[in-house]
Amino acid sequence: MDKPVKRVAAIHDLSGFGRSSLSVIIPILSTMKVQVCPVPTAVLSTHTGGFEGYSFIDLTDTMQSYIDHWKSIDIDFDCIYSGFLGSPKQIDIVSKFIDLFGNQENLKVIDPVMGDNGTLYSTMNEEMVEKMKKLIGKADIITPNFTEAAYLLDESYETEISEEIIKNWLVKLSDMGPKIVIITSVPEKECKNTSVIAYDREGKKFWKVSCLYIPAHFPGTGDTFTSVLVGSLLQGDSLPVAMDRSVQFIVSAIRASYGFDYPQREGILLERVLENLKLPVFVNSYEILK
Repeated sequence: MDKPVKRVAAIHDLSGFGRSSLSVIIPILSTMKVQVCPVPTAVLSTHTGGFEGYSFIDLTDTMQSYIDHWKSIDIDFDCIYSGFLGSPKQIDIVSKFIDLFGNQENLKVIDPVMGDNGTLYSTMNEEMVEKMKKLIGKADIITPNFTEAAYLLDESYETEISEEIIKNWLVKLSDMGPKIVIITSVPEKECKNTSVIAYDREGKKFWKVSCLYIPAHFPGTGDTFTSVLVGSLLQGDSLPVAMDRSVQFIVSAIRASYGFDYPQREGILLERVLENLKLPVFVNSYEILK
């Protein structure tokens, strides 16, 4: 029997305050008419980007029984989507989850959240990086940012990089398993732009979407980008259109938020732009790289 809506297993943490992880994933995908089935990895009072003294409840030891129950009642998913993982054991659990619930028809999306601006997050270490290198081999799509791509490939982080080198990185990451690799926050050498660049191994094509760099840092934008991408692909959009839609949404959200005087650590003002996801994409700015 066909499901009336698409269904996503979202393996992420939940922050009570601050717009990141499940706090943005659920409203975004629900707005895009996708059912979100959360697999919470941890519960935090706030996210970790700019807050101190937060409470942290690790749910690693409860995840397996949670997953076993889902398997016993024969739930199936159109997409498996994982993000921030807090320990090597959680990476192992996600790997087993993909083995249990993954199939030829559903989409496996891994956002290998590990760091930004050239450094790993405080919860990450070399063991986590090595485990993540293996986990992405089970994905159809991965969405590392520029920093995470460098760590996955053991490459040095540079604030300027040529298009040819990025294309080489994309191919190397795809050779590790995923059919589609999307690197976000790629700095452009000649102008004040930032880019999202993708490689589709089966189509042997490189896609690029650029936007003007805005000097603001809002935690949770990576979760927002990948969530819109997942929702767009499940609605039937092509890869470049899904990328374009995700970038346009992020830009509109940052622009809507940037003019207000409030702490950026609270994240983008998602509530003010959520309805934009219901609009069709009239203007496409993606390009094919030769």
